[in-house]
Amino acid sequence: MDHRKRRLNTLKFLPTCVGMVDKLPFIHELDSRVKDINAMIGAIMANRSKYGLEALTASSSSTADQAVSHKEKRAPVVEESDVVEIIDGAEEVKQMLLNEEMTGRSMASIVGMGGLGKTTLAKNVYNQRDVQGPFDCKAWVYVSQEFRAREILLIIALQVMSLSDAEKKILEEMRDIDLGDKLCVYLKEKKYLVVMYDVWSIEVWSRLRLYLPEEAKEGSKVLITTRNKEIALHATSSQEFIYELRLMNDDESWRLFLKKAFRETGTITPTLTTELEELGKKIVTKCKGLPLAIVVLGGLLLTKEKTKQSWEKVLASIEWYLDQGPESCMGILALSYNDLPYYLKSCFLYCGIFPEDSEIDAWKLIKLWLAEGFIQRRGKERLEDIAEDYMHELIHRSLIQVADRRLDGRVKSCRMHDLLRDLAVSEAKDANFFEVHENMDSTFPISIRRLVIHQNLINHDISQCLHNSSSRLRSLVSFSGSTIGKKSWGSLQEHIKLLAVLNLEEGVGGHVLPRYIGQLIHLKFLCIDGSLNKLKLPSSMDRLVNLQSLDLGGDDCIIPHSIWKLKKLRHLECPFSKVSSQSQINKCVNGYLGVVQLTNLQTLALNGGSWLEGDGLGKLTQLRSLALRECSASYLKMEFFKSIAKLTALEFLVLYFTEGYTKKTLANRRGSMREKKNVTIDHHNKTLLPGLMPFSHHAYLYELLLDGMLEKLPEQIEFYPPKLLKLDLWECKLTDDPMMILKKLPSLRILVLGLDAYVGEKMVCSSGGFLQLERLELSALNELEELIVERGAMSSLKTLEIHYCYEMEKLPHGLLELTNLEKLSLRGSCHESIKEIKEVGGEDWDKLRKIMC
Repeated sequence: MDHRKRRLNTLKFLPTCVGMVDKLPFIHELDSRVKDINAMIGAIMANRSKYGLEALTASSSSTADQAVSHKEKRAPVVEESDVVEIIDGAEEVKQMLLNEEMTGRSMASIVGMGGLGKTTLAKNVYNQRDVQGPFDCKAWVYVSQEFRAREILLIIALQVMSLSDAEKKILEEMRDIDLGDKLCVYLKEKKYLVVMYDVWSIEVWSRLRLYLPEEAKEGSKVLITTRNKEIALHATSSQEFIYELRLMNDDESWRLFLKKAFRETGTITPTLTTELEELGKKIVTKCKGLPLAIVVLGGLLLTKEKTKQSWEKVLASIEWYLDQGPESCMGILALSYNDLPYYLKSCFLYCGIFPEDSEIDAWKLIKLWLAEGFIQRRGKERLEDIAEDYMHELIHRSLIQVADRRLDGRVKSCRMHDLLRDLAVSEAKDANFFEVHENMDSTFPISIRRLVIHQNLINHDISQCLHNSSSRLRSLVSFSGSTIGKKSWGSLQEHIKLLAVLNLEEGVGGHVLPRYIGQLIHLKFLCIDGSLNKLKLPSSMDRLVNLQSLDLGGDDCIIPHSIWKLKKLRHLECPFSKVSSQSQINKCVNGYLGVVQLTNLQTLALNGGSWLEGDGLGKLTQLRSLALRECSASYLKMEFFKSIAKLTALEFLVLYFTEGYTKKTLANRRGSMREKKNVTIDHHNKTLLPGLMPFSHHAYLYELLLDGMLEKLPEQIEFYPPKLLKLDLWECKLTDDPMMILKKLPSLRILVLGLDAYVGEKMVCSSGGFLQLERLELSALNELEELIVERGAMSSLKTLEIHYCYEMEKLPHGLLELTNLEKLSLRGSCHESIKEIKEVGGEDWDKLRKIMC
């Protein structure tokens, strides 16, 4: 049979050989050209020092392997606070908020056109310690053009009230009027501060004012930001409580421009030639004092050569764009977009799919970019690292802003200014890049490549968008409200065969997955969150051979064991889901399937199971994030601990060694402490951790959580990750004071001890310890009676939380000597001590009042 195949192949090849005779002159010429090119390359390589390439070549070769294994973290780039430079206004707005002349609740407003810096000014003031201190509770809420009173009331309630998870759930299920009434009753007893930014209509305040009572404690304030002065006049009783943001003057504009265009030099007063200064000032003049236009334009020039010719080209482009219409700001933003390199344009536009002014999860955005094919390979670099570089480029150009950072300094979340998002949505629509449908009456176009749903679809059914469409969707992204039920999947089947991205969140009534999900062989990103509880995923999942990312969020699902066939998986994030066990018969028929086959995995979050047996986990050497729950003793053999020791690329590690936890009990374990003053822990099902091996080789591990019994903490500091920034210990039942050991960790910034992590009565933070610690959380340490902070300990501490340590009646000794402490949160702890200090008053009470929340 094989011999016959070879003969057939030979016969097929003969005509090709015969045909090639006529092409011999061409082949000869091609060979000659190849030789010439090779000779040219040889000459360049021989003279590479002449071109300054020698050092680069050496550097590349020496660091190539290191780049593949783990890319070093970059220094923090531009922060949100850098986006607009506020010269004045902060002090005036602060005085408006702290004014107590008016009885009850009063209003204040910040007014200004888009891009002027209203939100930045409001946040600047809101975050100041002397503003936060006098108020009993505070809330910061975004309103937007699509006003939804219930959502705003719920956000305010969740921020101002101290609630357990169970209480939050009750609140979320209340009727609108009951929710509003509960909030109103609560706020009447408080001195509160609520900031509502980006208010677009008078209706917003008219509907919400009923639930933000005037009969509250004296000094309560509501601050709104708006582009419309009529709204401010309607809401605010006096003109003196309206602050109108002005445009920047020439000097302020020039200083802000220099700060952005010369960020890399580390100075805002660079030395410029006379020609460049004249050109620069002409460019800045075109911005007409609008901060957003200045910083975006500065970000553009940051990427250009500092030459006369380069800046003249930019000035000419600005003038061309401004000639196209009266909107100077939008013209400058459009110029900045069009100046982007081609590989960044798609990434920028894609940011427009997220709801207006939402915080965009940076990690999710990176995974979406990967699935969409926007990220180009660059040697052996990890695709996620390249995507992170793309994000930093957009941040440097001020086209997106950093909203929050991870502990290691990398971007945790970002956001787009609403004008830049408008630009992205407009450009995307013109290019048929994606369609966003935010309203009930949206008219759906015939051809859609990427469909984005935010909410308010008719009957909450996505399938209606495509019913009369000839589209072949590549991406279907829904952020809330809309669902796909069993019937809907049938009508969608013809439209989604080419789907690469499927993201469904918070569906009303619940999402389901069709049995034919395996037919979507092009699918690379699958995220379904909020509605799959107790669902068994279809067995056809194993046909999703291109799947890179599976995210089931907080849903409790059963995943078929055939998931291990998907060798392109990079991110498996299903922290409350289980993978079914492979039967012996299946092993005989199909061979062994296990996690060892997913060698591309970067992220793994799952419940423990039989898949943990053996040493397969230790072979996933590219893992950066590992979170395991319900790890029973039967799986915790020595091979498991050896596997953890081998995963030296880890940055984030979570190990719950406690059996029998469900999603519900995990979510409510902190909240339940509120109702149980004498908490008893059943330790019969807890797993002892004698097998943990040193983390000394985990050079990148910055966050570690351990939940399970420990006989004692290792005393050798070398046992711990050398760059550990955050440590969580739960249910360890340590009998020796852990502070005596943990105080020596040189980089520790956050320490959390919870649910009888320590069962002693006294805890001492000795002098000179925890010098880098910024946050300490103690939760449900049922035996703890006393915390002593010696002079010189915890000198950097900013936040202290003591929750449900019921035996702890007195404030920590030495607390008031912590000069950097900004926030003190006490729940179910120290109430008697607080009461005594309040009655006495004086300096101690004044200090406490300012930091308590």
